[in-house]
Amino acid sequence: MSATIAEKIFSQRCGRPVRAGEVVMAPVDAAMIHDITGPLAVRVFREMGGERVFDPERIIMLFDHQVPADSIPAAENHVFMRQFAEEQGIHNYDLLEGVCHQVVMEKGRAAPGEIIVGTDSHTCTYGAAGAFATGIGSTDMGFVLKFGALYFRVPESILVEVEGAFGKRVGAKDLILSLAGDIGADGATYMALEFTGRAMREMNMAGRMTCANMAIEMGAKAGIVAPDAATWDYVTARRDIKPFDLAGDADARYRERRHYDVTDLAPQVAVPHNVDNVVDVTKVAGTKVDQVFIGSCTNGRYEDLFEAAEVLGNADRFADGVRVIVIPASRTEYLKALRGGLIERFVEAGALVEAPCCGPCMGGAFGLLAPGEVSLSTSNRNFRGRQGSAQASVYLSSPATAAASALYGEITDPREV
Repeated sequence: MSATIAEKIFSQRCGRPVRAGEVVMAPVDAAMIHDITGPLAVRVFREMGGERVFDPERIIMLFDHQVPADSIPAAENHVFMRQFAEEQGIHNYDLLEGVCHQVVMEKGRAAPGEIIVGTDSHTCTYGAAGAFATGIGSTDMGFVLKFGALYFRVPESILVEVEGAFGKRVGAKDLILSLAGDIGADGATYMALEFTGRAMREMNMAGRMTCANMAIEMGAKAGIVAPDAATWDYVTARRDIKPFDLAGDADARYRERRHYDVTDLAPQVAVPHNVDNVVDVTKVAGTKVDQVFIGSCTNGRYEDLFEAAEVLGNADRFADGVRVIVIPASRTEYLKALRGGLIERFVEAGALVEAPCCGPCMGGAFGLLAPGEVSLSTSNRNFRGRQGSAQASVYLSSPATAAASALYGEITDPREV
């Protein structure tokens, strides 16, 4: 029976052929909880009579949204989760490793063919490893903690075929922003985006993570890149697993097939206040910025920081009056950037380099915007009030565009730097 990747994953995990549209109770291979949504999930687990979690080794716990604790309630949440981890025998990465999605990937906690849930909407990032990964609410997570399974409606899939080669200083973030602009914020609601094509095959894992990460910005339940040699090289370097084939069939039934060519794609910018409000950078070039944020689970990897540093080049400093905040996505990525000399360059140019965490992305810890201020961010959302005042404006871009804009104090086409 021909099938999409999502159908194949659910069929394998359910032990029988399943089709899009079926509601199934599927076992969960891993469940991720963090400091913001984890406490509520634990309380629901208790309310359901939970005494022991289904499998402590399949639960991933870490803190990233409010670290170090920025308020007494945040500190209390950390204490609450630490006590739960100790009681249940769950390994807790605590606040030591970085942003949840980067840590799950680099610790090898996601692999092709797995079903992974997390109490964070960007859990779909693990689709870069060929997993079906999706964000769920804390109530659903309480159920998962107790039973290790969850009801799913197997999603229909949209096949996204990406061909061509990226031009100078154009890459994965520009691609996924252009897709968001084309498909729309609700154009893939409760579907799986299945990425394929030459451009995806030639994309490194960092870029694939960027694309899978933002599938939710089109309403998608998951974003999956068919595993190939690059995927297996990444995964087998982190855990003991034997590679196998997993791809959508050519005659599988897709809800839609979309074709894109990135050859002439220009750097993209999402303008306030919606992620799907996307334009070529030339349309907003010259817009003054007060803050530039380079980081997040979308673009906080070494490859992203290298891209920004390459644009910075030999320039002495970022533009006067611009606050530049750089946050590596994890301790591992931080160390790579540190040992590669990137951190030193950013600091010399005037950036604030923070410890791995979500930072300004969620607008709850630091780096907040005042009314009337403008931020250019490599993160994934620009909703009104997302990074501080509801009267502020947030634009989204690639690391290259962010770095170019930080140099000139206004949104700048990185191809011209």
